[in-house]
Amino acid sequence: MVASGLSLCVCLGLVVASSQPEAAQSESRRETPPYWAYAINPPEQPAGERAAVEDKTPQRVPGSSVTFTLLEVADMFKVPDWHPSLHPPMPGIVAMGRKPEVFACGYCHLPNGQGRPENASLAGLPVGYILEQMADFKNGLRKSSDPRHKPVASMIAYETKASDEELQAAASYFSGIKLQPWIRVVETAQVPKTRVAGWMLIPSQPGGMEPIGRRIIEMPESLERTELRDDTSGFVAYVPSGSINKGKALVTGGANGRTVACGTCHGADLKGLGDVPSIAGRSPSYIVRQLFDIRGGARHGAKTQPMTPVVEKLTLDEMISIAAYTASLKP
Repeated sequence: MVASGLSLCVCLGLVVASSQPEAAQSESRRETPPYWAYAINPPEQPAGERAAVEDKTPQRVPGSSVTFTLLEVADMFKVPDWHPSLHPPMPGIVAMGRKPEVFACGYCHLPNGQGRPENASLAGLPVGYILEQMADFKNGLRKSSDPRHKPVASMIAYETKASDEELQAAASYFSGIKLQPWIRVVETAQVPKTRVAGWMLIPSQPGGMEPIGRRIIEMPESLERTELRDDTSGFVAYVPSGSINKGKALVTGGANGRTVACGTCHGADLKGLGDVPSIAGRSPSYIVRQLFDIRGGARHGAKTQPMTPVVEKLTLDEMISIAAYTASLKP
């Protein structure tokens, strides 16, 4: 069994951004970013998890004939590609990055672009949208409401150093991959107890259950496979009871002026329209972060600004409901 939270806990623990983005929240909305959506790693990684990466035992995942050691899995300049036949050939910037400045795009976002709760699923996004977001990261127009959120800080400090040609290659690669069902959404009143490791929620030890409250608990279906960066092992998202129907009312009808029907820009099926991204079937943790960041001003690029009046009235509970509904849809 791989040590809990190993892969990203070890690898991103090595990433020290030269500068961290300042928190960008409006004067009128200084609500604390929800811990479960931003999932900030604890200051110190447990000693057992730090030591485990030195294990040279070949690791395996179901449905793959290749093996990688934990040290190889932790290498952000060489993607552990468990299932090369399930995706197109990766461009160099996606598979290996460019030392020492740019990490392999496929390391965090996975070779099939499905992504994980701490970052974005890129599969199927329009090329123009991906390039716009990279420009916003580079120009200080896209940050995180929590400056400790290292996945965003690393995008700004490292990935923005990619050349225009590298960015075009990566955007074209991920855009050409179809987003697959990846997140199982479950309405519930009780959830497993969790802790943060690898910038996401994982089961606590010892286990047990607790009330879900005003949260979405998104966690790996198989912690061991997720830590090995198996891009065929997805996630489960526990959402509050009744939140999917509440979200549907907000998403499809705007709920009497609380917001605007999402299909107006994202398409009737929420699978995108032109350079406007699809939001169906994507990580609810990610969706909540984006709604929160836009409402507070951390995201304010030119193409994002039309979203500002859409989200300005939303409460965190409404964001939870919207994310629960959109995540429940077939991509």
